[in-house]
Amino acid sequence: MEKTLIIEGMSCNHCVSHVKNALMDIEGVESVEVSLENKTAFVKGNNLEDGKMKAEVEDFGYVVVEIK
Repeated sequence: MEKTLIIEGMSCNHCVSHVKNALMDIEGVESVEVSLENKTAFVKGNNLEDGKMKAEVEDFGYVVVEIK
């Protein structure tokens, strides 16, 4: 399963690290690629729950605009 999160509020590479680490901590996530330029996180894994991913990212102060 693959999901793309559109994320607002990332402004530097530390933000990219926060988002990547938050998503990697979720059970079932196998890999995460975060693009500061595109404001996206591409997530691969099993049983990816939109609500859980959104909550983890937003706990760090970023806003998940959309999950595709």
